[in-house]
Amino acid sequence: MFEDFHWLPFLVAITALTMSPGVDSLLVMRNAARGGVRDGLLTSLGICLGLFAHATVSALGLSVILLGSATLFAAMKIAGAAYLAWLGIQSLRSAWHAQGMRITVQGARVVPAMTSLREGLLSNVLNPKPIIFYMAFLPQFIDPAHSAIIQSLAMAAIHFTIAMVWQGLLVLMVDRARSLLERPRVSQIMDGATGVLLLGFGAKLAATQD
Repeated sequence: MFEDFHWLPFLVAITALTMSPGVDSLLVMRNAARGGVRDGLLTSLGICLGLFAHATVSALGLSVILLGSATLFAAMKIAGAAYLAWLGIQSLRSAWHAQGMRITVQGARVVPAMTSLREGLLSNVLNPKPIIFYMAFLPQFIDPAHSAIIQSLAMAAIHFTIAMVWQGLLVLMVDRARSLLERPRVSQIMDGATGVLLLGFGAKLAATQD
């Protein structure tokens, strides 16, 4: 099935997409600062699991329906924008209290695993831009002689691996700076900047017309 697969162009494009600054990286870093390595990695896992949803939607052709229906696409866009805005408000509330990063004996705040996973998953799934990317990008590498869904999920698995590695490095970077993040002033600045950026991403997504 993958004998004639164009690996180099695919890997270069997916890696560039993964490493480009955006909501995913921002959310992973925010949660790593909030709850340490565990929180950050679980958030990354949730984000990366969302890739399989986009790959499935693209392969099944539902993307065509979403992109062809202004109402459905607008509803999904508004839902994603609202969720990003909610995350941004949470960060701004944390900045207002300026308590610094709370560290327990285990090394981080206790954040329920499902909270981290849910935040990551919803952040990715509710963002229509990956649907557009997968819809335009994956078909270029799909062999019509074989199952589109299997090929799409295989490419999503590669994307999953690359994204987990990259975001894991971001988590470790934030973890190494934890002593700095414990300072209330530093935490306030970081939370405030993150909140403003998340609100900005949400506003940009809501205002996007295509």
